[in-house]
Amino acid sequence: MNVNEKFSEGVKEVYTLLKQSTDLHKELWIEHVVFSWRWWLVLVLTILPWIFWSIFRKKGSTHRLLFVGFFTMFISILLDITGARLGWWYYKYEVIPFSPSFKPWDISLLPVLTMFFLQVRPQINFFIKAVIYAFLIAFCAEPLFMWLGFYEYPNWEYIYSFIIYFIIYLFSHYIVTRNEFDKIK
Repeated sequence: MNVNEKFSEGVKEVYTLLKQSTDLHKELWIEHVVFSWRWWLVLVLTILPWIFWSIFRKKGSTHRLLFVGFFTMFISILLDITGARLGWWYYKYEVIPFSPSFKPWDISLLPVLTMFFLQVRPQINFFIKAVIYAFLIAFCAEPLFMWLGFYEYPNWEYIYSFIIYFIIYLFSHYIVTRNEFDKIK
């Protein structure tokens, strides 16, 4: 067997194991997660922040804020999947069992919180807001979600999250304060 065939067989084995893992996870999800109180809470936390945002957003900044919200969503999903795949954390209660990321966090809570922080009191120094934002998420929200049993951190510390959230906020602030959008011609 040549090197290319060994590689192909190895990749095939990885995907076979991934499929078996996905099937087992789906069975556990159907048996223990779907329609549990935690599942309903996760579903509400996926939908409710967007309803809140649609009511309380600054209407004149909708598109700019959405741009930052989608940026936050993209980064959050990317980092979440990476961390889960590397075994830094894992989730027990997801809305759907087919993705190793926490949907309410990645596509709802974090983007909406970021947009909210950016639009409220914009005159406050953005470094101070970044520290408050990162602190609230890393040292208040994450421990709460851990205590509620939504996920585990076998190889992660809250301080790492603080640094990441701080950087996400700084990038989000940079993006939202740009005036370089040209009209499409």
